[in-house]
Amino acid sequence: MPPKAKFTREEIVDAAFSMVRESGMGSLTARELSKRLGSSARPIFTVFNSMDEVKEAVVQRAVGLALEYIRRGLKSEIPSKGVGMSYIQFAMDEPQLFRLLFMMPSKESRTVLSIIEQFNGLFQMSDLIVGSYGIDKEQATRVFQNIWIYTHGIATMIVNRLCSYTEEEISDRLTEVFWALIEREKAGHRGRSCPLGLSFL
Repeated sequence: MPPKAKFTREEIVDAAFSMVRESGMGSLTARELSKRLGSSARPIFTVFNSMDEVKEAVVQRAVGLALEYIRRGLKSEIPSKGVGMSYIQFAMDEPQLFRLLFMMPSKESRTVLSIIEQFNGLFQMSDLIVGSYGIDKEQATRVFQNIWIYTHGIATMIVNRLCSYTEEEISDRLTEVFWALIEREKAGHRGRSCPLGLSFL
């Protein structure tokens, strides 16, 4: 008969997630997690086969939280802008989780391209732009790609403490770049594009 688990899966993931939120994935070891739980490491491995499984559960929890922010942005008056603002807010509120998901060069990371594809696929972001700004789907996709890369850049600078924009300043910058991209598409000027869709003059 297998030993009875001292902690539930949820309790272990809660403790691991708290550690990563505070200090990043590098802080999550069996030794440190067992300290957080006030136990030996054995109860962890009664529930999980390895620390890699614990880490993957933490990543999935982090992804879920990031998506909550995105869904919150979709409820704003201008959803296409609200999503960008919410993404940056996630970076401000959860810098360690943002690094884990979107900046770390490891198997836990999510590339800028995968961010664009995942969020556009889940929420049909480019469709919001098509319906509101008089451009076609191809143009809207380019606008979405480019504004998202710009948004990701702001979020990354904030996490790295390279800037300290206020919410109003961020809003103004996103609006300015968004309208510049819309006008560029309406003028029929595409320029050359990199694989991510970022246009060059």
